Amino acid sequence: MRQRRVVITGMGIVSPIGLNKEEFWNSLLTGRSGVGEIDRFPTEGFPTKIAAQLKDFQVVDYISRKDARRMDLFVQYACAAARIAVEDAALTINDNNRTRTGVWVASGIGGIGTLESQHHTFIKKGVAGISPFFIPMMIPNMAAGQVSIMLGAMGPNGCTVTACASGSHSIGEAFQTIRNNKADVMVAGGAEASITPLGIGGFCAMKALSTANDDPPRACKPFDSKRDGFVMGEGAGILILEEMEHALKRGATIHAELIGYGSSADACHMVQPDPDGKGAALAFRNALAQAGLQPQEIDYMNAHGTGTSLNDQIETAVVKEVFASHSRNLLISSTKGAHGHMLGAAGAVELIATVMALIHNIVPPTINLNDPDPLCDLDYVPNQPRQQELRVAISDSLGFGGHNAALIVRKLD
Repeated sequence: MRQRRVVITGMGIVSPIGLNKEEFWNSLLTGRSGVGEIDRFPTEGFPTKIAAQLKDFQVVDYISRKDARRMDLFVQYACAAARIAVEDAALTINDNNRTRTGVWVASGIGGIGTLESQHHTFIKKGVAGISPFFIPMMIPNMAAGQVSIMLGAMGPNGCTVTACASGSHSIGEAFQTIRNNKADVMVAGGAEASITPLGIGGFCAMKALSTANDDPPRACKPFDSKRDGFVMGEGAGILILEEMEHALKRGATIHAELIGYGSSADACHMVQPDPDGKGAALAFRNALAQAGLQPQEIDYMNAHGTGTSLNDQIETAVVKEVFASHSRNLLISSTKGAHGHMLGAAGAVELIATVMALIHNIVPPTINLNDPDPLCDLDYVPNQPRQQELRVAISDSLGFGGHNAALIVRKLD
C-alpha cells in the first residue's frame, strides 16, 4: 500500500515578534527581540521581571468579543493562529470535508490565568462566585475544542500535554493521523499564555528563568557561556497539515513536506534532561528512521536551545552523538532569544521558523551568542542570518518529564 505523504499548506502564528509568519520571519532575520519588562502585574519581589509578551494582539481581529470572553488567553491565541493558518492555506472547511478535517492543538500548562483569577474570586466570594465557564476555560484541551468549533472541523481532535515538547508532539500526532488515513487535513500546533504571577513565580522558584532584568532584549542567550536561564514567551503556532494528493487536487501552495517524527522519553528525572542524552538521541534517530534519511542529509537544525545551562550543553552533546562528524557541518540555531520560550507553543512556532528557513534558503541566527560556551562548540549561526541552500531540516523539543520530540521537513521533490 502506498504511504500517504503529508505536506504543510498553511502556517499561522501570533508571537511576541510578529502576528503572522512574515512579521515573525523578518524579526528573526533582523535579530529583533520581543523580550521586555513585564507590565501585566507588579513584579516587586520576583527575581525575574522580564518576559516576551504579545503587545499588539487584538482578539476581536480574529473572533467575536462574546466568544473571547469565554476563552482563556491561550485559547484566544490558538484560535487566532488557526484562523491565520487556514487563510494562508486557502482552505475551505464545509460539509464536504469537515469529517476528514481534524484538530490537534497542544498546551503545556493551559488556562493558568483563568485558574488564578477564579481562585481569587473564590477566596473573596466563595463557591457562589465561581464562573460556570471556569473549568472549560482552564482545561488544556479547550484550544483544540474551540478551534474545531470555530472552523467546524469534525475529524480527529486531540491535545498533547508534554510540557515544552507539547507543540512538536501535537504536530507529530497529527502527521501520523493523516498517514494512517484517519484524516486528510489536520490543524495542528500549540498555544500558551503563562505570563502570570503564578506562572512566572513557579518558574522563578525552580530557578529556571533568566534574571538579566537590566537588559531584557539580551537576556536569553542560548549556547552562550553567560546564559542564566530561559525567558518566558507566549503565543501560538498552528500549521495546516494535508495529505499531498488532497492538497494538489485543490491547487494548494505547498510550503514543505513533513517526512519524519520521532518521540521518546528520558526515563530519568522530572525536570532535568538525561545527562547522557539517550532519550533525546533516540527521538532524533526515530525521526531519521521514519524519514528514511542518514544524519548527513540534514542541512539545518532548529534547536530547542533554551538558554539554560544543562539543556544547551546536553543538546550539543546529543547532536555530536547522533550526527557524528556531520555535526561540524550542520547549521544550527535557536530562535528563543528572540521570541522567548513559548512552552507548549514552542515546537509549533519553531517548526514554522524551520519551514521558513527552507523556503528562503536562509538560516535564522541565534541572537545574543557573543561568548560561546566551550562545551557548546558547534556552528550555532551567531547573531547574523546565513544564506545557504537548504533541502532538509529538523526541529527538536525537549520537555519537563523527559519528553522528547523531533520533526523533519523537506522541500517538496
